[in-house]
Amino acid sequence: MTAVCVVTGAGSGVGRAVARALLTSGRRVVLAGRRADALVETAAGTSADSVLVVPTDVTDEESVNALFGAALERWGRVDLLFNNAGITVPATPLEDYSLHQWTSVVDTNLTGSFLCARAAFRTMKSQSPQGGRIINNGSVSAHAPRPHAIAYNASKHAITGLTKSLSLEGRLYDIACGQIDIGNAATSLSEQASAGALQADGSVAPEPTMDVRHVGDAVLHMASLPLEANVQFMTLMATTMPLVGRG
Repeated sequence: MTAVCVVTGAGSGVGRAVARALLTSGRRVVLAGRRADALVETAAGTSADSVLVVPTDVTDEESVNALFGAALERWGRVDLLFNNAGITVPATPLEDYSLHQWTSVVDTNLTGSFLCARAAFRTMKSQSPQGGRIINNGSVSAHAPRPHAIAYNASKHAITGLTKSLSLEGRLYDIACGQIDIGNAATSLSEQASAGALQADGSVAPEPTMDVRHVGDAVLHMASLPLEANVQFMTLMATTMPLVGRG
């Protein structure tokens, strides 16, 4: 049986790299994201019978339900969710952080991840054979916060709680949940780090990055395990980036 995967934020960066790794491995992949043109670009060169493009707003409950409905209509089940969609805002001191900045990040990174995880959980619990796997995209910011990024830091710390809750509740239904915490993969989100990122001491310094394809390979490894085994947490980072001792 060919595995069916849902990847959110599949139009660029980490999501695109993971989607392409899954497609190359022979899996069927549902590409979700806000921009249809970007999703089509991710799917370019792929067999039409192995990919489905579904423009989705993960902050909208109906849009998320429609995403999983489309997956079920096309292939009848969902075996993997890569819960990846996320945003940040420009570095902003806490005292200047607006409520709009806070809610926009938390709505996408945390509430969006919850909505997608809930839809995947319902699907995996009810399908036959039962079960599946959810992989949440955390961040090294789930361990060591960056300065002037309070909403992103808080949302990524919360993803760890979401992962643990899903792992606990999934035990009865053969639903595994793990988390990959990524540090400085070369994407549009990491361009600032390469140019010069704010450090804990107030200085600005460029930070090393790694090829985003390594993230695709890592998620593919996690997804390839049998459901009796699970990578609960994986940290994948540019070797010399400042994480250990960052604060």
